[in-house]
Amino acid sequence: MASLKLTNIEKAYGSTKVLKNINLEIEKGEFVVFVGPSGCGKSTLLRMIAGLESITGGSLEIDGQVVNEVPPSKRGIAMVFQTYALYPHMTVFDNMAFGMRIAKASKEEIQERVTKAAEILQLTPYLERLPKALSGGQRQRVAIGRSIVRNPKVFLFDEPLSNLDAALRVATRIEIAQLNESMPDATMIYVTHDQVEAMTLADRIVVLSTRGIIEQCGAPMELYQNPRNVFVARFIGSPAMNVYDCVVAETGDQTKVSFKTDEAGFTVQVPSAAEFKGKKAKFGVRPEDLRLAEEGEEALYDCEVRIVEKLGEVTLLYLEPPQQGAEPLIAKIPGNHDFSRGEKVRLTADDSKRHLFTEDERSFRWLSEE
Repeated sequence: MASLKLTNIEKAYGSTKVLKNINLEIEKGEFVVFVGPSGCGKSTLLRMIAGLESITGGSLEIDGQVVNEVPPSKRGIAMVFQTYALYPHMTVFDNMAFGMRIAKASKEEIQERVTKAAEILQLTPYLERLPKALSGGQRQRVAIGRSIVRNPKVFLFDEPLSNLDAALRVATRIEIAQLNESMPDATMIYVTHDQVEAMTLADRIVVLSTRGIIEQCGAPMELYQNPRNVFVARFIGSPAMNVYDCVVAETGDQTKVSFKTDEAGFTVQVPSAAEFKGKKAKFGVRPEDLRLAEEGEEALYDCEVRIVEKLGEVTLLYLEPPQQGAEPLIAKIPGNHDFSRGEKVRLTADDSKRHLFTEDERSFRWLSEE
């Protein structure tokens, strides 16, 4: 399998730049997931790696060789698309073997590789079936198998689960995770808009924004616990992090944050933040990190319940925000609770779960005393 290096990669359509200064190194055997909102260029970046889109600027290396001008068929890459693109008149075996036959591989080699791929993907009982006799998840596994038999340097997945229903998506996601475990040396790059897929599959997540840049790259829990800016903080996690405008009112041993300049705000123990005193900032806390404040405990939010969603394992509360016109505050309380609309609740969060984002989008986490 191969390593990849993207150096100052850019993509433009006419005068419009859709990807800017993309720098990324992917090691052999890594499973890297590109995530971001629609229009951020994640699929375009994947297609540039595959050779299906030209590179406007920068260089792309596979195993140390610059491949900007190398045609797709010579890059040693296999791609799995959103649509299965199976030949309806061919059996599963023939669909998986088609590329090897075009490459004039021997019958023995074709038999060996298809049989091995079918075992990995649990497709052995279906090798003589036509695609119409398979479920959506099985068809997608055939498309993945077609890539495996080519023995590529890099696997590329372009939202392969987006056309499946919810139950099949979960099952096929587990199968892709098992495939990754069964092929530990395989280098895989996966594009999705579904952060659950990203968090559960990736060794590293690359978060792209509609600005056409990489906002942050790191291990799933690194991005979740230490988002670099508000965009990453709100994109990673569901429901999204609660983020509200605030002012850093006082700094030092005790840093005070106020949602309004004429309010006292609340005080927490954090590292010295003198450089931010008096500056506008954004304060954030994840819905799952909010909890009901105990009697006598200082509350971050003292607000009114607007909507209650009981999901069994958790209760979602949509509450009055601390600022007029802002999005509702969301709290994710474990268990089944009987809250009523209009009820007042007091919520807080541990110091280590609080985030402050400064005006230039630099961020640091609130730290508890240790």
